[in-house]
Amino acid sequence: MDIAAALIFIFFSLLFSVYRNINIVYPLFLGLMLLMAIAVRRGFKLSDVLNMTLKGSKKSLMIIRIFLLIGAITAVWRASGTVAFIVYHGIELMNPKYFIVYAFVLSAIVSFLLGTAFGTVGTIGIVMMILAKSGNVDINIAAGAIIAGAYFGDRGSPMSSSAVLTASITETDLYTNVKNMFKTALVPLILSIVIYFILSLYNPLVFTDNNILSTISANFNIHLAAILPAAAILALAAFRVDVKISMLTSILIGILLAVVLQGYTIPDILQYTVFGFSLEGADIFNDIIKGGGILSMVKIALIVLISSAYSGIFEGTQMLKEIQRVLDIIADRYGIFVATIISSLITASLGCTQALAILLTNQLIKDTYMKQKRDKYELAVDIENSAVVLAPLIPWNIGGAVPAAALTANIGFVPYAFYLYLIPIYHLIVKKLKEK
Repeated sequence: MDIAAALIFIFFSLLFSVYRNINIVYPLFLGLMLLMAIAVRRGFKLSDVLNMTLKGSKKSLMIIRIFLLIGAITAVWRASGTVAFIVYHGIELMNPKYFIVYAFVLSAIVSFLLGTAFGTVGTIGIVMMILAKSGNVDINIAAGAIIAGAYFGDRGSPMSSSAVLTASITETDLYTNVKNMFKTALVPLILSIVIYFILSLYNPLVFTDNNILSTISANFNIHLAAILPAAAILALAAFRVDVKISMLTSILIGILLAVVLQGYTIPDILQYTVFGFSLEGADIFNDIIKGGGILSMVKIALIVLISSAYSGIFEGTQMLKEIQRVLDIIADRYGIFVATIISSLITASLGCTQALAILLTNQLIKDTYMKQKRDKYELAVDIENSAVVLAPLIPWNIGGAVPAAALTANIGFVPYAFYLYLIPIYHLIVKKLKEK
């Protein structure tokens, strides 16, 4: 009973924080203290409980190092003109008649290169939304297409923090997971493109703000070489080079281009790498392009660190045993992926963050996979096809709330984020057919 009350308290405190725009690190930390107190009350020594939290937190250290690299690379890509190049040519090639499908595809491409839904929404996503508002396109449909596309890469890019986190906790190879995710995403991706194409016919862009293109070209040298940092990531990923080495290589190339192409000095770039990139002036594109930097990832790193500590306590004290028993019954009766979906919805709703949903879903369901002698790669792709894509569909989860706020949209985007729920639906159907 005490653990149920604690989880309800954590859920509502996180929900309150999301809606009041309070840093969710605070309620997460408060929840951690509450869980530690419950563990001590149940008879565990305080020293043992502290060891549990440390053991859980240590699992996130490797992931946090990659988070910091992601922060650095997103700033360097801005300074080198890589992001500007992608946005510029993406808009330039866009046909206004098919705006919605372009918004989805462009967001998917950028998110795969950046590996982050938030970074995608904060760059190409905001540009697309500005165009949608100025061109009389339905805002909810546009936001749904952008956010769905943004999670294409957030789910399946080798640079994605969620993909790295999933690979780490399931003890699987990142690039093998990426390959498996592409296999399970192909049909939902095609279906999404078809749906957005049809919606585009009824929502054409009737006005395009060409000032954005001139602003980009005025602030950046849009040379073909600007794409090299992104090309390096893709090329090294194809050869299965360690993601940390790939990122470092891309950062070094980006720094060189920022100096040679864009005319920045090394001190400027070092400042951007830590604090984030920004342009002088108050032009609307400056607000779009600014961001990135190591410090931008500190909040996310703390969330994952504390979430991992939760995981350590749950594992050490077996607090979630009853929930695991129920999930075992569901898995036996209705299929293991149904149990994973239910687990993901619970954890994404209670945790209000994608990271906590991933960690707790793995915590709740991994023993069931072991009992059924399922491969750990199956567990990894099942988590990616449930927790990662379902979290953004929950209005109070920051996975969807933050991108929606950045696009000045509301929960009306959810019905139009087709890719996010086609993934679990298609995966469930395929698994059921295989079982039969």
